[in-house]
Order: sequence, then structure tokens, then C-alpha cells
Amino acid sequence: MPTPQDLGFDPDELRARYRAERDRRIRPDGNAQYRRPEGEFSSYGADPHADPDYRREPLTDRMDAIVVGGGFGGLLAGARLRQAGLDRIRLIDDGADFGGTWYWNRYPGIHCDIESYVYLPLLEEVGYVPEWKYSPGEEIRQHSRAIGRKFDLYRDACFQTKVTSLRWDDNEAEWVVETDRGDRMRAQFVVVSSGTLSTPKLPGIPGIETFTGHTFHTSRWDYDYTGGTAEGGLTGLADKKVAVVGTGATAIQVVPHLGRDAEHLYVFQRTPSTVDVRGNRRTDREWAASLTPGWHRRRRDNFLSVVTGRPAEEDLVADAWTGSAQLLQKLIPSDSYPDLPAEQREQLEEIVDFQKMNELRDRVDRLVEDRATAELLKPWYRYMCKRPTFSDDYLETFNRPDVTLVDTADHGGVERITERGMVVGDREYEVDCIIFATGFQVGISGVLSGKLPVHGRGGISLFEHWGRGPKTLHGFYSSKFPNLFHLGPLQNAASVNFVHILDEQATHVGEVVAEARRRGVRCVEPTEEAENAWVATIEEKSADQYKFHLECTPGYYNNEGMPHPRRFSYGDGPVAFHEVLRDWRANRMDDVLADAE
Repeated sequence: MPTPQDLGFDPDELRARYRAERDRRIRPDGNAQYRRPEGEFSSYGADPHADPDYRREPLTDRMDAIVVGGGFGGLLAGARLRQAGLDRIRLIDDGADFGGTWYWNRYPGIHCDIESYVYLPLLEEVGYVPEWKYSPGEEIRQHSRAIGRKFDLYRDACFQTKVTSLRWDDNEAEWVVETDRGDRMRAQFVVVSSGTLSTPKLPGIPGIETFTGHTFHTSRWDYDYTGGTAEGGLTGLADKKVAVVGTGATAIQVVPHLGRDAEHLYVFQRTPSTVDVRGNRRTDREWAASLTPGWHRRRRDNFLSVVTGRPAEEDLVADAWTGSAQLLQKLIPSDSYPDLPAEQREQLEEIVDFQKMNELRDRVDRLVEDRATAELLKPWYRYMCKRPTFSDDYLETFNRPDVTLVDTADHGGVERITERGMVVGDREYEVDCIIFATGFQVGISGVLSGKLPVHGRGGISLFEHWGRGPKTLHGFYSSKFPNLFHLGPLQNAASVNFVHILDEQATHVGEVVAEARRRGVRCVEPTEEAENAWVATIEEKSADQYKFHLECTPGYYNNEGMPHPRRFSYGDGPVAFHEVLRDWRANRMDDVLADAE
């Protein structure tokens, strides 16, 4: 192994620094430090795009399938079920249109952080090539709507509607779906894809309700107050002192606009993000015209292989994501890497991680002029402890005299909010507006939290069934809850390009449903033995993930420093997991289709 002299840095010193920085930020209350946009805080979750006077009669009809969620997961489930031959498919969503996170999030500067040619799903089916390498939010939202039109998903969709209950009817062998609009629908199949980046998460800072200025969450951006559009021009802030709470992926995109347009901007930071080069550009139309059938899957599969360290003849995407992943291959060829002992692989991965993080900290030094500010903006943790971010103007924003970085790490975050502003340490920062860029209720779906009651055979509660953690086969289905499918990362695959994972999941659900219909099987349901075996597999293969995240700085990736072994994805990675699914569909579908009529 390389020595500190060979490397130019001491790994032991970095490990110690990472532990110290983690300990500065860890809180015993974990996720309890946040609050949901409910009760007196419900305005933070209100829909600024919907018709407040919308009304309709309750529905009591019967569908082939009901999909909970109208984001990319729900749209992909609807599309793949349509391809499986289902006619009556209903998507239900809180929003007033399709789009999911791209419906809700319309803040200034919003773009996807994965290349749009691999991030946006169903591009060839819709016949579209994105206008930008990293598409702006509006382009993505319009693509969501195009998918809805292409697969006739608007026909039976219910918008501005929240599912309040899922209950299995043993006699009719179908689900009864109730909503907040008095609906009592029925369906043979239900797919839950309620997403992870839609419900705002507010910090539980004492005194939020006492502030007399203006406040909102970035996912419910108030352009009536700020002026401007998603492209900027926030003229309403020209005479305003503005506070942004949070420095994650959203803040990285919105802070440059606020820095340019506000009279003064205060950025309140608990943990700095990694900020790499973005390099966005318009699509080369000659390249787009040269694409041949199958290009989208080839490019998407190539990206997944490269970012997960799998052998690939070339890097089609060639951006900061894939460049970071290829650092390991520069240290050791990928064809011999799997043959190394596990301990040696782990050591090499850590060294490459240290090198990458040193590069990113050096980038801060190059771009930020004030040394004290630069030190505060340096991330001290492993690369994938937090979602990496990319920007060509975020760090430079802190060179402006009207932008102030406020570090809260030693104070457990912002200590309190007053009528006039925010208090950190012994200083009160007086502001006119507070914008919460504090993220979402990630990984806390209605099913997991019990907010969406689900009752299966004999009235058994899914929340109670999962009392010690999720119990599924492949992350999709649970015993005693027939014909109920879950889309998401729990006990399934995960990737930085999660829409690709959602498409693989939706494809799997579509194929299972199609096979059930072909065989005349009424109920798709795993045995308890298959479920328990898969949970054991997840726990075994997630041991390395668990150790990694336990040592990370707190954030949503590790449940605020409290990772749960059953809430991880498949430990061998998404490519291997997709191979597991393909083999299972070819040879073991009887595991869930034993109930032939």
C-alpha cells in the first residue's frame, strides 16, 4: 500500500479530522430535529401552483391498477403497466399535474445534476432529445407531461388528491383505495411510488412562528415575493436582506441567484457540500441527429457501469460523476480489482476517496478569496457521505461583499429565530426573508412512517408488519400484502441516477404483472420464507454500507447519523441487483405466482 510520503498526505490525519468534524455535527435527536409542514406550519407545504377552488365528485370506480405518485416513478410504473396490457390505470398525486419533485421544485437555477440524456426516462419512446446536457427544471417538467400524454395516463389520473388508506378486500381479492376527496376506488394492483423529494422538511428551530418577515421553503418558491423566474432576475429582493438555511444540492443552485439579486445574503451552513465542476452546455444538434435506435439504454447502462466501477470500453457521459468513479481504475485496473482481498479493496477505495476530496478542497482554495471563508466551505468527510454537487458559480458567490457565510456546526444549527432574524452564537442576524433550503422527508414515505395506513390479508397493518424494519422480497412486495408493489431504494437497488433504477423497477413490476395475467394468477405475493431470506441477504450485504454511513457526517444518506441495516439497498450494487432480477424472472417467478386459479 502507498505510504503517506508516496501519497502526499497522511490517511490517519484525515480519518481523525473526519471523525472530529462528524462529532461537531451529530445530534442525539437525529431526524427528530426536523418537523413536517403540518398544523401551524402547513403553509410551507401548500401548493402554489394548484387551483385552490378545485372540486370534484368522489369516485367509486374499479381500475386494473392504481399508482400512488405522479413523479417519474409513478409515470414509469404507469407506462410499463400499459405496455403489459393493462387498460384502466390511475395515477394519484397531491400535485395538480405530473412531475413529482419537478412539479414542486421550481426555484431559481433548478437543473438536474445527472446528465439529462441518461436521467430523463423514456426519451426514445417519447421521441425527444433534451436541449441541455443538464436540463433545467421546466424542460424536465414538460417531459413528465409528455410521458403522461404518450401513455394515455391523463385519462384516469386524479390530481390534487392524497391517498389516505389502502385496504385489501379478502373477499374480492382487490385493494380498496381511499383518498382525502372521499374516493373509495378499487383496483387489482397498487403501486406505491410516492417519491422522496417532494415533502418539505423544516428544521425544528425554536421561534420560527415568531418571525415577522417573509419565509418559505425552496420547494414552494414564492415568486410573488422575490420576483423573477427559475432563470433568475429576483428583482423583489433588491432591497431585502435574505437568509438561506442549508447548503445542500438545492442551495448550491439557488445561492448564486440570491447572491446576485439580494441586497445582502446570509448563508447558514451546518455542513459544506462537495462542489465540483458543472460544465453545462446546449445539446449538439448534429450529435442528436446521429443517434441510432437503442442509444438511450446504451448510454444509461454505460453511465451506471462507469459510476459503479464496472468494466466499460468507454465513458460516454464523461463528466464529473464518471471522472470521480474512474479514479480507482487509475490506481488499479478494473479487471484485476475483484480478485483483491476485501480489506485491500477497502483500503484502495479509501485512498482514492481521500485524493478526490483533497482535489475538491483545493478547488475551494482556488476559487474563494477569503481564507477563513474558504476553510468553512471545505468538506471533511468521505465523498459519498452526502450527495455530491456541481456548480461553476456557487463558490465564487462568497467572493461578493454582500454575501456572508454563517457556520452553525458548533451550535447544533441555528439556535433560534426571533421576530427580526436568526441567532447563532452570540449574534442575531436581522433579515427580511428566511428561505429554508433544508431538503425533504427522504426515505420516510407514508408507508414507513405510518402516515399512509396499509392493511393486508385479515386486516394486518403493514406498519406493524414492518415494526423492526422493512420486510420485502427484492424491495417490491411483502407477504400478506398481495398485489402491492413498492418502488424505491429500500432493499432494492440504488444509484446516483435513481430514475434509471425506477425504470428498472417499473419494468420488473410490469413483467411480473404481465406474467400473472398470462397464467391467470389473481394474487402476486411472496412467501414469508422468501421475504425473510431476502431481508437476511440485505443485512449481510449491507454490512459495508452500514459501517461506511455510521462513520459519515450526519445527513439524509445515513438517517442523520443513525443508519438502519434494513433500510439499505442491495450491497453488491445496482448492476448485480439487476442481474439478480433478470435471473429471478427467468427461473423463479413461481416465488410470487403460486396462487394460480
